[in-house]
Amino acid sequence: MSYTTKIKEEISKDIGTKSEMLAELSGYIRNNGHNTPRGFQLTTENPLICERIEKQIEALYEIKIKKEVKDSLNFSKKDLLVLTIDNKKDFILEDLGYQDNNRKYLDKPPQYIVGANEEIRAYLKGVFLSSGSINDPKTSRYHMELLIEKSGEAVFVQKLLNLFDLNVKILTRDKGYMLYIKEADKISDYLKIIRANNAVLYFENQRIYRNKKNQANRLNNCEQANMDKVVATATAQLDNIAIIENNLALSLLDEKTKEALEYRKKYPEASLKELSEIISLETGKPITKSGLNHRFRKIKELATKFKKLNKKSHETNDS
Repeated sequence: MSYTTKIKEEISKDIGTKSEMLAELSGYIRNNGHNTPRGFQLTTENPLICERIEKQIEALYEIKIKKEVKDSLNFSKKDLLVLTIDNKKDFILEDLGYQDNNRKYLDKPPQYIVGANEEIRAYLKGVFLSSGSINDPKTSRYHMELLIEKSGEAVFVQKLLNLFDLNVKILTRDKGYMLYIKEADKISDYLKIIRANNAVLYFENQRIYRNKKNQANRLNNCEQANMDKVVATATAQLDNIAIIENNLALSLLDEKTKEALEYRKKYPEASLKELSEIISLETGKPITKSGLNHRFRKIKELATKFKKLNKKSHETNDS
């Protein structure tokens, strides 16, 4: 079962007041239903959502609506459940803010449907049940989206969502509009708004796990970078030592610098800090990392002189 399906099934078990039922139904039918010669039809693949919508309509309008099972046309293994409203159709559609008394579609529902905070939440729940999805934070990037067919409805839902500071963006798609959220904290807030409490707990647990995992990866990368730097520094120092030895020039170094040279050869993989601690411990003469680095600068300077001399010598011979 997908994360989206789990969310929808969780919020489908929530029982609201009569006004919340009205708002939720309005959000659902405005983003799911369509008029046909047989009546106003609603479709879903989720039996729990189908049962919820069916019971809400029967409770509010005291009618029985037709339910059919059809083969899905999108190659899904699930059957398509179709609810058809024919009895009291126009009254119901007008009451739910789908159309006016002239049977004209409304760009947004009347104020009485979303007049209070809880009714707004219920309306948004209906929209999500109809056309929403959220990526599983365990397996994918953070992403919530609502696919809405009509422009007026898309702008209206975006405004409702942004009343809660969710920073919802909107994009045009081939068959409508996509409202989306990509910030993890905003998606978590959205789940709280539609009362998906178990989904919030799961989302936050996965978010914490991912943050810790990313932090561990950053630390590992940092440690690897430091190790690479240590290896590169030690290799350069050993190269300089080899140049001095090949040119029989050890006598040009003072005793302390020669001591650093010998310890570097003895401990080729040690960092400067580690090498300074080793020298301090084994000789009984404390030396800091900075002091040791100063000695290796002397080695580098001498090696650089021999590099230049050798280069000139080669150029002279070549000419």
